[in-house]
Amino acid sequence: MKLPARQRTTRDLKSLQRLMTATLVRPLTRTNRLQGRWTDGRTMEAVAASFIKPNDRLTSFERLQIYARCYWFRLLDSFYDDCPGLRAVLGEKKFMRLGEAYLAKYPSRSFTMRNLCSRLEKFIRSEPRLTAPHTALARDVVRFEWAQTVAFDGEGRPALTADDIADRPPTRLRLGLQPYLSLLALDYAADDFVIAVKKEGELSGDASNTPVAAPRAAKLRRAPRPKRGRVYVAVHRHDNMIYYKRLEPAAYRILRALRAGQTIAQAVAHVRGVTPENLQAWFKNWVELGWFCRRD
Repeated sequence: MKLPARQRTTRDLKSLQRLMTATLVRPLTRTNRLQGRWTDGRTMEAVAASFIKPNDRLTSFERLQIYARCYWFRLLDSFYDDCPGLRAVLGEKKFMRLGEAYLAKYPSRSFTMRNLCSRLEKFIRSEPRLTAPHTALARDVVRFEWAQTVAFDGEGRPALTADDIADRPPTRLRLGLQPYLSLLALDYAADDFVIAVKKEGELSGDASNTPVAAPRAAKLRRAPRPKRGRVYVAVHRHDNMIYYKRLEPAAYRILRALRAGQTIAQAVAHVRGVTPENLQAWFKNWVELGWFCRRD
């Protein structure tokens, strides 16, 4: 991409912005410098000089390099803080290699750092070699850590009360689930594992409603990787606190069916071995937690 000598139109400005962005999101070298060549073979010194002026202390290349380093160091720092569980699974060096590869393929496109890891699970699925031999565990940990971010500041809608749903027949009643509520079917107890590796007091709990802090920087504790075993977890918030809650397999299937748009009667009909007392207790608890809202 070559720019005109002067920026005269909005189109010229957009071209300048695209070039600047493209130079920043390219991975740095191992010594944290800009790469020596641009995609078309030109030197980076020539590319930088085409749209950045030098000054009496720094060349165009050096000025651009400052911006590139700021971009990469800020994103990697945020990535490091947001994924303590994944860091514990992979180890520091392997984790940082994964982060650099992820951010090179999926550079930040949002005005907020909150969304930085939104495509991390997708990336791990497409590049399993970067997390081998613990790819399955890494995926589960990433899903649980991202669910905490969603629970922390995801959209919340007015919750339905028991009175809102009491008089409607279950064969016709469809319930929405809060957007901040994540329902996870995990092959590993990633919830307990992430809790164990965070600093004591920031994230603690048992297998029920356990408050957790927002996913930010925490010193890691040594914790053994969990053994394979199916668990079902809901990650949500209540009274501005993050919680996670283990679910019975049948309860998980009912909630998933409700989220998919089935009526209460349809959702319950496919579940076997659940007593009416179980169903009554579950729905009572879910209403109290504010999980139900009106469907779109």
